[in-house]
Amino acid sequence: MGNKIMDPIGRLMGLRYKSHPWHGVEIGKEAPNVVTTFVEMVPTDTVKYEIDKVTGYLTIDRPQKYSNAVPALYGFIPQTLSGPKVAEASIQKLDNREITGDGDPLDICILSEKTISHGDILVKAIPIGGFRMIDGNEADDKIIAVMKNDAVYGDYTCIDDCPPMAIERLKHYFLTYKDLPGNKRDTEITHTYDTDEARDIIRRSVEDYKNKFDKLDNILENV
Repeated sequence: MGNKIMDPIGRLMGLRYKSHPWHGVEIGKEAPNVVTTFVEMVPTDTVKYEIDKVTGYLTIDRPQKYSNAVPALYGFIPQTLSGPKVAEASIQKLDNREITGDGDPLDICILSEKTISHGDILVKAIPIGGFRMIDGNEADDKIIAVMKNDAVYGDYTCIDDCPPMAIERLKHYFLTYKDLPGNKRDTEITHTYDTDEARDIIRRSVEDYKNKFDKLDNILENV
């Protein structure tokens, strides 16, 4: 939502109600260079949590079936959406394959040397790259970022700064975490991209969000 709406209404509602992590939290004035993120999961979680789109509360999606755990803070960027603009970036790179956005906020992984004990928190992050992930025929990009001012990762500016093993662990997690016994998912990571492309995907996701939820702004203007 635009600042015009969120300033008077968001502040007033925030005095009494918790802001919805997807719709009620600003992405940040420095986006896409620095983004506010909502962390759903941390590496110690043995259950997969995800946001309930209606209520904004964390819900248990499923227990992890295997020993793999998310190797970084994992969540999404508020007021973003994987829609037609995000899908278009994959279509252009994949010889015009039929791809759509997955309809979710844009996923993000945040590297930090700190041990964060739980999710349901906001974290400032600096995007340094990402994975072009396709789940079935849906664009499911994963932005890779570092925690702002992190003692170890905070000075990284591109994905090539990261240890190769850290990137491989993230790839392995995303290619396997949805698998169930006897039910392999059609998931692939087609590209690992750099900082500029990550910022482009974020811009596209913000545009997709505005295109889908613009009517919500109009409703709030008349409240």
